[in-house]
Amino acid sequence: MSGSSIKMAWEPVQFEEMPDHLLCLNVMGVQIAVRWGRDVTWEQRESMRLAWARCSSSDKPLVPPLPVEPSKSQPFAANVAYRSTTDDGGTFHLHAASFEELAEILTSRLTVAAILANAGKLTMLHACGVADPVTGAVVALVAKSGTGKTTAASVLAGAYGYVTDETVAVRPDGSVVPYPKPLSIKQGPGVPKRQVGPDERGLQPAPAKLFIQSIVLLDRVEDAVHPTLNKVPPADALLALIPDSSSQAEMEQPLQSLCRLIDSVGGVRRVTYSEAVDLPAALEPLFQEQRRSEPAWGAPDAETGVSPIPDGFIRRAEPRDAVTIDGDLLVMLESEIVRLSGIGPAIWKSTKTAVLADQLADDVGKVHGRPEGYRDAVAAAAGQLIAKSVLEQGSN
Repeated sequence: MSGSSIKMAWEPVQFEEMPDHLLCLNVMGVQIAVRWGRDVTWEQRESMRLAWARCSSSDKPLVPPLPVEPSKSQPFAANVAYRSTTDDGGTFHLHAASFEELAEILTSRLTVAAILANAGKLTMLHACGVADPVTGAVVALVAKSGTGKTTAASVLAGAYGYVTDETVAVRPDGSVVPYPKPLSIKQGPGVPKRQVGPDERGLQPAPAKLFIQSIVLLDRVEDAVHPTLNKVPPADALLALIPDSSSQAEMEQPLQSLCRLIDSVGGVRRVTYSEAVDLPAALEPLFQEQRRSEPAWGAPDAETGVSPIPDGFIRRAEPRDAVTIDGDLLVMLESEIVRLSGIGPAIWKSTKTAVLADQLADDVGKVHGRPEGYRDAVAAAAGQLIAKSVLEQGSN
């Protein structure tokens, strides 16, 4: 009996992860796919699918590369691919010591990716947002992290539609892009926040079409108080919103565009309260149509010279934007906003072109008078503005 041998060429088996194993999301218009590492269990993947259900996407999914091999100290991993309509996007890798930590990091990184993709296109307030379930009118409650946004969203969204507990993104026409992410619930010092889906919390869904109706600054106090709602002066409102806005400096006319938004909602309010359960009654009037504010601001000529500044001369630096409000001048530089009052606006106006100190003092004197010592006062103020990079001084 003759025998024969069979030679087989063994090749690695290739596995293609199926789309239903990916977490496919739409985060503020950014298409996202999450590919989990092998240590993330089916139950944990399912918990994230449920937590992110209101951001789920049915678009053709991206397929991220396989996560890198986990380490013993950080065995939980995921790879994320993202893409927007105007940006080819990219990928990034996440790893953590526990699944809870991985879930918290994922929420943070997805938010950052969406904010960066929308920089210069949307006004993005660091705020929770809830909407009238019939009209789609959105009230944005602006506050820093850890000061009550998530709690306020949880309480208000029992009756109103849940828009977000993180970023209220407003298009130039006033429409709002929803971001119904999981709520990040504190669990104690040093413990990752738990990512809880709005459905698990019983939060009401928001209508499909949303528009900004009111903007409120959250002011939670320890002492028991009856909630009060007060209008914020325009300049104070602008200065309060800028630090709690993401990538506002990338917008065209960043200060002016924010002023127009404030006008469109009838100004900014501040709610002072001690218990979140009191917020629904206190904020109820703000879901009604607000009377548009008459502009209390103006746009000064912010152009400057481009030629070198002669030695000893002073000229204002070119700002990103500037507005005048109630006699004050707010100037946005690269990294901060400077509020000029008193003789400051006159100094800024005089230095559109390069001037010597004597000419600057004369120009300011024409506006504010010439009391004894006014030249020294102008020189001192100019020195402060040079130190703040509002003005520039020529030197050899």
